[in-house]
Amino acid sequence: MSEAISVHQLQARQPSHVTVATASLIGTAIEWYDFFLYGTAAALIFNKLFFPTFDPMMGTLLAFATYALGFIARPLGGVVFGHYGDKIGRKTMLYLTLLIMGAATAAIGFLPTYETAGIGAAVLLVTCRLIQGFGLGGEWGGAVLMAVEHAPADKKGFYGSWPQLGAPLGLVLGTLVFSVVSAMLTDAQLLAWGWRIPFLFSIALVLVGLWIRFTIAESPEFQKVKDTKQDVKMPIVEAIRMYPKNILLAMGARFAENGFFYIYATFVLAYATQSLGMNKQDMLNGVLIGAAIETFTIPAFGALSDRLGRRPIYIFGAVFSALTSFPLFMLLATKNPQYAWIAIVLGLAIGHAAMYGPQASFLSELFGTKVRYSGVSLGYNLASIFAGALSPLIATGLMTAYAPATWPISLYMIALALITIVSVYFATETRKIVQA
Repeated sequence: MSEAISVHQLQARQPSHVTVATASLIGTAIEWYDFFLYGTAAALIFNKLFFPTFDPMMGTLLAFATYALGFIARPLGGVVFGHYGDKIGRKTMLYLTLLIMGAATAAIGFLPTYETAGIGAAVLLVTCRLIQGFGLGGEWGGAVLMAVEHAPADKKGFYGSWPQLGAPLGLVLGTLVFSVVSAMLTDAQLLAWGWRIPFLFSIALVLVGLWIRFTIAESPEFQKVKDTKQDVKMPIVEAIRMYPKNILLAMGARFAENGFFYIYATFVLAYATQSLGMNKQDMLNGVLIGAAIETFTIPAFGALSDRLGRRPIYIFGAVFSALTSFPLFMLLATKNPQYAWIAIVLGLAIGHAAMYGPQASFLSELFGTKVRYSGVSLGYNLASIFAGALSPLIATGLMTAYAPATWPISLYMIALALITIVSVYFATETRKIVQA
């Protein structure tokens, strides 16, 4: 009797889907702050701090290489946290991923540089980046599933887009903090010690995130699986066995979304400042504006996918992104900050947002509840290796090989979009599908 009462009381205390979506959003924003902060630093200063013996472009390439390593660790994190997320629960995993990400980011703020530790500094940087990637690999799946599985059936696209806001908010927060520190200090001070401040600031953010996540309840859809004893022994194996096609399609769907985002958020910073000689602060402001506007367009596209379907909105975003790949470099070539901002806003707030808004619900609905954390994490994070991790590296390599021509980079971006368009076209429309 006491057990029945406690269960009833627990259900009565369950927060609304709005509260859960908000908690998922805030926690995800903190984790993306940690991840994107590294990207900003890699684009602007890590070449000087950790790879100073190389020429600036090669140093940037090496900095982006360490940036890419974080993506390589993400599938491992997705597998580990996906397994336990489907066995133990979504909520517990979200505590662990936030702690791991926060600890790794804060540790970067304490690292010695090449000047004091030589190559050992780069090794430590890589280690922290791998830990970051491992934590984030489990974060996304848990956060979006909490939002989607708590949401009403006819609003999963909208509420599923809330944790997606964590990416642009994290980018805004990371870029803003970096911009403020950069503006308040001289270049010498920034390189000497100022660059550490944004990384150490992560400690305060993580404490806030842990407190907020403590307030949310476990996913009702997952709890139903546990209560009816439908959970499986090896979720990741079952996900691969039951949904091999959907895992591949989920990967393909992410190529344009993931690749384009990191080209706009990291590569463009390095290209505009180093190759075109544009002002660093002007470019940071452009990313800030684009990401800030995207915080409104992501839920708008998510809500639209509840009415029109996930696939049409997603394909629109990929097509739009492909069409802007050549205009991006035309606008940047003017060296006019306002034109550069237009290019970044179009890429982030329309092209990327149209894919990222419905993505959480779309990918989640491709898998059944009992293996959903494993399936969605595997498809999502494997794509990150081939898209987000490599896109700044490939773009920088193409820029180095073909400079001053930029058309090879535009063609590469179009190729990413085509992979996504084909993958989403062959995927099932999931808007009205309820997976068991």
